[in-house]
Amino acid sequence: MTATAGRVVRIVDVGLATTSPDQALEQRLLEIATRLEEWIDRLQPDAVAVERVFAQSNVSTVTGTAQVAGLAMVAAARRGIPVELHTPSEVKAAITGNGRAEKEQVTTMVTRILGLAAPPRPADAADALALAICHAWRTPAGAAQATSVRAARGGTGDAAPAGGTGATGGPTAAQQLWLEAERRSRRTARRVAPVRGPVGR
Repeated sequence: MTATAGRVVRIVDVGLATTSPDQALEQRLLEIATRLEEWIDRLQPDAVAVERVFAQSNVSTVTGTAQVAGLAMVAAARRGIPVELHTPSEVKAAITGNGRAEKEQVTTMVTRILGLAAPPRPADAADALALAICHAWRTPAGAAQATSVRAARGGTGDAAPAGGTGATGGPTAAQQLWLEAERRSRRTARRVAPVRGPVGR
């Protein structure tokens, strides 16, 4: 994913690292680590964005996601590439203006923002692209004007143009949500390589 000062983002490449559930866990992790390192070496990203993991009822999914996130962070650290974590709600707020948006809403907005002819498939690809867009919009180039975020007005799916404002001349409702999400993320912890998803995918 690349981003310009005008907040225009475009895909450089997108892919999934899949493994067989019949493989031993360490072999699956090794295979994913190899793929991650190949991507990083080939694409030379300026940053690696990783999904921040939270404990939830599905422990196996959380564990798998955390393992893959660790692989990505180590691969980036070895190459001196900065890493930043983003929560799912932060990504959703950046893309749709609603931190609790459904997966379908995120996919729709990713498709629109990137100007794609069809939604990315499978769904994990759309989620990874959303993570990359979120991070790209938070870099110095993408965040030159915090209120010019390209997001859904009020979560309706209508993209706000760069530099757009609300009826009163201030940020739109979507932009307010984005700014709130960004403030929360800064309390804990910036071309972008997104990494998400458990080993089992």
